[in-house]
Amino acid sequence: MSVVSVEITQAPEPRDQTRAEKPAELQPPVPVLRQARRLVVLGDSTAVGLGDPLPGGGWRGVGPLVADALGVEPGGYLNLAFPGARMRCVRTDQLADARAHHGDVALIVVGMNDTLRSDFDATAMAEDLAEVISVLSAEGTLVIPVRFHDHGRVFRLPGSLRRALTSRIAELNEVIDGVVTRLDAPCVDLDALPGAYELTAWSVDRLHPSELGHRLLATGFTELTAAAGIEVPNPVSLTCSGGAQHGAAAHLAWLVVKGIPWLWRRGRDLVPYAASIMWRSLKG
Repeated sequence: MSVVSVEITQAPEPRDQTRAEKPAELQPPVPVLRQARRLVVLGDSTAVGLGDPLPGGGWRGVGPLVADALGVEPGGYLNLAFPGARMRCVRTDQLADARAHHGDVALIVVGMNDTLRSDFDATAMAEDLAEVISVLSAEGTLVIPVRFHDHGRVFRLPGSLRRALTSRIAELNEVIDGVVTRLDAPCVDLDALPGAYELTAWSVDRLHPSELGHRLLATGFTELTAAAGIEVPNPVSLTCSGGAQHGAAAHLAWLVVKGIPWLWRRGRDLVPYAASIMWRSLKG
């Protein structure tokens, strides 16, 4: 009897397609970030940099911090903001120069001055903001406005004035939300910005960010520029440095000389609206 030997060859295991490396041509491309060479800032006193004084005088603030983070040279930076500016001012007094600058990025911080005035007009503000964003975006500029926090949590006011201001800020944010949603524009939300309600984020007047507050705001702006594909070679540090330091005496002097007169002027303008808020609450 002859014995037949049979060699059994094990079939190769099927390749695990989930582990298989994708062919090189199917790998997702590495995103190429573009560099911002020109930056323009529009808006009011916060955009100017108030609250972040420099030792030699003047203000630094969010604009220079963002410019440094983006690697924008001094010749490519333009700040058109001025104290007291309202939404209409950005459209009528600042937009033309912003267009001429041909910025890669435009930052807009404006609206709080409108909330403190008796002629607050949400419809007109929406038209003004939409025009500014549309015009600059059409020319290739990444436009980033801000929506605001509850200022009553950091700036103490009598109850009726606080409710009036909170209501106005809600109306302002409704305007901003409607415009950025319709135009698909990015927007920094100060209410959700980490650290925005810490007192250290605010200057003595509680109206303007401190150096730390400006750094927090600059971080919010640069996070959105990075998300839009713009390189941020020098991320903003939250370590305060280079700003002027003021003691308690200077803070008290500001409150007496500037703070109380400002509150009196603006409070009188807001009082009629505050009275209407109180009247509606009593009727309800």
